[in-house]
Amino acid sequence: VMSMGGGVHIAGDVGGLAPGSAHGFHIHEKGDCSAADGTSAGGHFNPLGAPHGRMETTPHHAGDMDNIVADGEGVPHVNMHVGGVTLGGGGPTDVSGRAIIVHAQPDDYRSQPSGDAGARVACGIITILD
Repeated sequence: VMSMGGGVHIAGDVGGLAPGSAHGFHIHEKGDCSAADGTSAGGHFNPLGAPHGRMETTPHHAGDMDNIVADGEGVPHVNMHVGGVTLGGGGPTDVSGRAIIVHAQPDDYRSQPSGDAGARVACGIITILD
């Protein structure tokens, strides 16, 4: 995760998913992955109180991102730019210290409040490295 041109760029791999499967992928409000089911991360990061939607459309949560799709080995290769959020600085759109969640199902981009993407199957914390 790195700051870039009016947003944050997220790149990396997620392992252990079914080959060819699609999954909801969101920034959540709390940087807490302690619960086995991921619920400790809270809801989608949404500092502006917007309805859920697709990242490229208006309105949408600041934490809404496009679905990720696993390759034939079950590994999604993530490489996306998330506009409207910042990394560091402590402002209302700062995503440092928040969680990224992978959901069991794809996001439909319209069901409220969070796209009906199902269970949380992976959780990681956005951390700024010195």
